[in-house]
Amino acid sequence: MEAILPVESNKQRTLMPMMIIGSLFFVFGFVTWLNGSLIPFLKIACELNHMEAYLVTMAFYIAYTVMALPMAYVLKRTGYKNGMMLGLLVMAIGSLIFIPAANERMYSIFLFGLFMLGTGLTILQTAANPYIVLLGPQESAAVRISIMGLLNKGAGVVAPIIFTAFIFAGMEQFDESQLALLSEAQRTLQLNELAQRLVNPYIIMAATLFVLAIFIKLSPLPSMNTEAMQTSDNDTESTSIMAFPQLILGVITLFLYVGVEVIAGDTIGLFGQELGVTNFGELTSYTMVFMVLAYLVGMFTIPHFIKQETALMLSAVLGLVLTMLIIITPTDSALIWSNLIFWREVGYLPDVVLYVAMLGFANALVWPAIWPMALNGLGKHIETGSALLIMGISGGALLPLIYGAITEMSGNSQGAYLIMLPCYAFILFYALKGHKIRRWSSNDA
Repeated sequence: MEAILPVESNKQRTLMPMMIIGSLFFVFGFVTWLNGSLIPFLKIACELNHMEAYLVTMAFYIAYTVMALPMAYVLKRTGYKNGMMLGLLVMAIGSLIFIPAANERMYSIFLFGLFMLGTGLTILQTAANPYIVLLGPQESAAVRISIMGLLNKGAGVVAPIIFTAFIFAGMEQFDESQLALLSEAQRTLQLNELAQRLVNPYIIMAATLFVLAIFIKLSPLPSMNTEAMQTSDNDTESTSIMAFPQLILGVITLFLYVGVEVIAGDTIGLFGQELGVTNFGELTSYTMVFMVLAYLVGMFTIPHFIKQETALMLSAVLGLVLTMLIIITPTDSALIWSNLIFWREVGYLPDVVLYVAMLGFANALVWPAIWPMALNGLGKHIETGSALLIMGISGGALLPLIYGAITEMSGNSQGAYLIMLPCYAFILFYALKGHKIRRWSSNDA
């Protein structure tokens, strides 16, 4: 029988659980941030327009909305540990679905495989995030989540580079102008060959996920005491989950945050490709590098120098500034790359693309700040509250799709980034006031 780990545990007792959960966050990042490279790949292989290409994010992230509450029920039945194992097994099945999808070059099967991957991640995220929050003191929860985020985004740096090296090699023959010169039969043959490149990587991914599921099953992960976050000024035994403004506003904030995070990570490849960037397949890694840098800053500054509320406020302000720069900067300007990053011999990178990547710095500390602020005081409702927050991840499904629709209708990828301004404005509101509200009545806020 597993021991219950008290919330005020010492560093030695939390080290092993953090290492185990950290491996899961690495998996989250690797699978999630493959999408940034997968989008331009499938756009070519399955001959898609912008909006169709961004259905990749829709299929992947909509699973969080559809499956979050059912998975919260599953977690109550199985416990965190068995739930994590189940999530890994579901992800392995999703990876295997890519094999028939590639063999038939059917976009609908790819989307189903992505939905299954998202479903598995829903189980893992619903379990792992509150687990990390409960693993130590409330005031340092953002630091623990930042460490997990460092692993998550570190995987996000690695995944596009690996994908580009193995999948995007020799892509010149699949350029649209080259394919247009071929007959229909030759074009189909070429694109089928391209789709086949996905088979071996996803077989390896499935095998890795199966092995990791066995490892989690045999690991010494302790159970969590979810009553540890209950506070005396809220009668959580009788209160409806909808009566917690800090949670509901947190869900909206997280919805908007994940939307802008995915836009920054998953649209940069196609945006860079349109502007003539040759290494467009690995541009998602640039966004992830900035996120990693921000997580490192967060680990050393929170809560010793700044509070997690302050980190959230600064993140929102930086997001607003960078979004304005993306919108107004000429696409032919490359002053930053030419003058400051001249040592990288990868050719031309427009400033506007670099600003999209720098959004990673603005976005990194939003997730670790929202979770402890939104879950504070929920008591026995913490699993349901966690599930609602996980449902907020569906922002990654809808906002990039809206971005794609605006791009398709206007023909202006740069201007479509305008949709991020109201998102960062709401995040700023939550940092300044929203997380403090404990009653819906303004008199009791």
